[in-house]
Amino acid sequence: MKNQNGFSLIELLIVVTIILVISAIAIPSYLRARLQSNEASAVSSLRTINTAAVTYSTTYSDVGFPPTLGSMGGTSPCAPSAASACLLDDALSQGTKNGYSFVWTSDGLTPSQSYTISATPVQVGASGQRMFCTDLAGVIRYDATGSGCNATSTPVQ
Repeated sequence: MKNQNGFSLIELLIVVTIILVISAIAIPSYLRARLQSNEASAVSSLRTINTAAVTYSTTYSDVGFPPTLGSMGGTSPCAPSAASACLLDDALSQGTKNGYSFVWTSDGLTPSQSYTISATPVQVGASGQRMFCTDLAGVIRYDATGSGCNATSTPVQ
């Protein structure tokens, strides 16, 4: 009787097939979970930006609401000023975080009276599916197609 060491080719093929089947089941679930995570992060980031905007307008009442998203950020160490308020982290104040691009639109007045913020997936379907937006009212809304969110869009529950 011959002494066998290791695995036969058939046994290795069966193991590889099992791994491929498990991967085929797990990878779509992982991608869906990552997409939902990015969307939840975008909603949370919009809430953070709204809070920072109100804090900014209270602190720098002569300016009103910030003119740009970057003016609520700042480098580390940070010395707060109207140009760099140190209220947001660097990634968010630069406009991109967790697969979403954030755009701040001010009314252009001095002092500023209102603003809108939009969060758009960097790659619709891969980094996120829905576009989110909010304004001074603080209601976060979404558009299911990933583009075109406005004040009449569906509120996030």
